[in-house]
Amino acid sequence: MADRLNQQRPKSRWPKVLAWFSVLALVAAALLMAAAGPAYRWEWIGLGEAFNLLRNGVYAATAAVALSVLVLLISAITKRGGIAFVAITVLIATAALLYMPWQQWQRAQQAPVIHDITTDTQNPPAFVALREEREAAPNGLDYPGDDTAEQQRAAYPNVQPLVVEAPATTVLAAAQAEVEAAGWEIAEITQNRLEATAVTRWFGFEDDVVIRLTEQGESTQVDMRSASRLGASDVGTNALRIESFLNALRKRLE
Repeated sequence: MADRLNQQRPKSRWPKVLAWFSVLALVAAALLMAAAGPAYRWEWIGLGEAFNLLRNGVYAATAAVALSVLVLLISAITKRGGIAFVAITVLIATAALLYMPWQQWQRAQQAPVIHDITTDTQNPPAFVALREEREAAPNGLDYPGDDTAEQQRAAYPNVQPLVVEAPATTVLAAAQAEVEAAGWEIAEITQNRLEATAVTRWFGFEDDVVIRLTEQGESTQVDMRSASRLGASDVGTNALRIESFLNALRKRLE
C-alpha cells in the first residue's frame, strides 16, 4: 500500500528546475568567457571590461557547478536518474570550459612579471621598422634592463641563441618562411634582420618580434626578441614563442 501511495504521489518539480538552472548558468558562463576576447579585439569594450566578462563567466561557471552538485545529491536521495545525467553532463562541460582559464592562471602564478624576452640580454636585437609602434605602446621601445634579464635567466633558461651551419641568406629565407607560416605580419626584412608582429588569437594582443642574424664563419647565429606592447606580464607567452620558433627553424634548416 505504501509503495502504491509513493508511486501515485506527484514528483517535485524542483530537481528538474535546478537542473535547468545549472544548464543556463553553464551557457551564460560560456557566452561571457567566449565574448571577452573578441569584444576587446574588435574594440567594443576596454581591457578592464573584458576581464570583468571573464570574471563574471567564472562566477557563472561556479554557480553551474554548485547547482549540479545539489542536483546530484537530490537525485541520489530521490533516485531520479534523468536529472543526475544532466548534472554530470554540466559538471564535465564546466570542467572543460574552465580548463583554459585555469591553465592560464597556473602559468601566471609561475611566470615572472616581465614582458620583453630575448636570446641576447646583453645586446638585445633592436626594433627599427617597428620603432614608432613601440614608442606609442605602453611598454615602450627600450629593453627594460638587468632586472628583466635576471628574471628571464631564472625562469626561462632554455631561451638561448640558435647557431646553425648555414649561410645567413639560407637562414633568413627559412626564418621568413617560418614567420609566414606562423601568420605574423612582417614589417621589414633586411640582409640580417627580420621584424614582425604576432597577434594572439583570443584577445588580439600585439607582440613585436625581431630576428637578428650574425655570420660566424660558416655558421650563422640567430638571436630573437619578442616583446609585448601591453601588460606588465606576458604570462610566459614571449618565451614560449621564441623557443617554439627557434625549434621549428632548426628543424626546417635540417
